[in-house]
Formats: sequence, C-alpha cells, structure tokens
Amino acid sequence: MAGLLSLATAVPAHEMRTADVIREATGIFAGRHQDFERMMPVFANSGIDRRFSVMPYDWFHEDRGWPERTEAFISGASALFARVSAAALAEAGLAASEIDSIVMVSSTGVATPTIEARVMSDLGFRPDVQRVPVFGLGCAGGVSGLSLAARLADASPGSNVLLVVIELCTLAFRPDEMSKSNIIATALFGDGAAAAVLSTRGDAKGIIEHAGEHTWPGTTDIMGWRMDNEGFGAIFSRSIPDLATADLRPAADGFLARHGLTLGDNDSFCFHPGGAKVILALEEAFNTGPGRLESERAVLRDYGNMSAPTVLFVLAHELDHPSTGRRFISALGPGFSASFITMLH
Repeated sequence: MAGLLSLATAVPAHEMRTADVIREATGIFAGRHQDFERMMPVFANSGIDRRFSVMPYDWFHEDRGWPERTEAFISGASALFARVSAAALAEAGLAASEIDSIVMVSSTGVATPTIEARVMSDLGFRPDVQRVPVFGLGCAGGVSGLSLAARLADASPGSNVLLVVIELCTLAFRPDEMSKSNIIATALFGDGAAAAVLSTRGDAKGIIEHAGEHTWPGTTDIMGWRMDNEGFGAIFSRSIPDLATADLRPAADGFLARHGLTLGDNDSFCFHPGGAKVILALEEAFNTGPGRLESERAVLRDYGNMSAPTVLFVLAHELDHPSTGRRFISALGPGFSASFITMLH
C-alpha cells in the first residue's frame, strides 16, 4: 500500500488579521448591504485570528475581472507550487527528477496550460512525468487528491507521486457583490498550499489504507462557484454545519462498513475545519467529545479556511504529535460530497 513519505505546507506573504479584515470589509460593504451590520458577528465568531493572501489589501480595492484574477492566480500558484513542492521533496529525500507523477489539485483559478505544466521544467521535473491536474473538488480536494495520489502509487509499485494542492480563495472576493455568501466567504477564506510525496517504498509517516467518496443526490446547489463576467462568486445555499451533523456520519459509517470497520476502530480523526460551527458539528456527529478537535481549531485560527489544502494542514499538525493506530480523515466539498481516507500509522 502507498505510504505518505512527506507532507509540507506553505502560505503566501500577505498576512491578514481578522481585526484588519473587519475594518476593510466594513469600508466596502457598510451602507451597501442591508444585512451587513446583522452579519458582522460572522467575522468575530469565525474562530479565525488571521489568514494569508496572495495579494495585498490594496489589490482588492479596485474592480477586478477575469484577466486580473487569472494573472494573479497563475503568478501566485506558480510561486507556491515551487515552494511547497521543494519542501515536500526535501523532506522525502528526493530530487524533482525522481518524481514519476504529479497530481495538481485546485478549484480557485483556471489556467491552461495548468500550473504544474508551467513550472515543471524550471523546477527539474522530467519531461516524461505523468501530469494529473484536477479541478472542481473544492474543499474536498485535499482528501480526494491524497486518495488519487495513493492509487497512482499503488498502481505503479516503487514509483514516486507528488501531490500539490493550492487554493487562492481570496482572489474570488467580490466587492461588487452584496450577497450573504460573499460576506461569509470574506469572513472565512484564505490562501494556502500543501504538498505530499507518496510511494510504496520508503519510510512512511502513514499508510493510506482505504479511501472512498459519497455524493448526495440533488445537492449540487449547496456549495460551489457561480461564474459571471467578473469572476467566481461563492455559493452557500444551505447550512453546512447542519449537513455535517445530520448527514456526514451515516455516510462515514457506510464507508467504514464497506471495509469491515466501525467508527470505534479509529484511534484519531482529521477533518477539514470549514468553520467554527462546522467543527462543533463534527465533534457532535462523531462523538469525539467537546474540544477534542484541537488541530482543526488551531489551523482554522492561524490560517482560516483555505479550501482543499486545509485538511492537509490539519494532518501535518497531527503528524507533529506522533501516535499509533488508525486515523480517519474526511472533508466535505461541492457535489455535495464527502471524501474519506483511513490511514495507518
């Protein structure tokens, strides 16, 4: 089975403290959105102290369309790819030329050629490396990407697979859009990247045991992007915490049962922390006990919701505190879907 040889994380340079984000958002939305004053507590109650952005505050003061957003995405994602992949390769003790496949996951920008194609030659990857760019998984992309990378490594024993997950959520900020979804996104989202090397050989931090997904019928409108002439616009049509409480646990139980497991067979958990209320809902749904998901809260506090990479930040945080047994890893994303992994360590 494929093992996780390394896991690295990175964020862009521009730090955004919540107090400053509130000030900036107030300057943009106050007096323009009838519900903004009522929604102000979303910022203070987000559980986020800071997050990071690929662009400074001033960039968001101007109207930006697809050309400007795409240019910022390509530039910012390319720089983060170089940094985070170099860190993951160094931790695994590998050169870029030793990578056989690259899985690149992102849902916050559109680029063709894709990011890995733009940078791979300069970074020393072989011309014959297999490229697997993946778009549209949203917040579930970290877990689904890890699953895909593990399956590629299993399919070619001894090969080395590099997973890179990059989301620049802040580039979707819309000063022109006075919607509730846009204000929630402004309160929660930040930018970040994670990279991992997987292989069936080497000293692994963990072994990817089982992986699976669950997509609920009739739920495509719950979460995702709306696209118009200006760029992406966030869609949140229903309460994600309520869905996590009511629907995620049965889907997780079904996934585990298909592999002859129950929730009690897991010694630890690793979730995508979509927000403070989502973490509370996860603790309730999975009977972890209140306050148990400490790594999820720490990552949300220090980085915000970075979409797909966030769960890998949580996993990296957990791996800093070695433990043994089976870890259950999960994230929710558009579809509306859930991705699951069990990892032995």
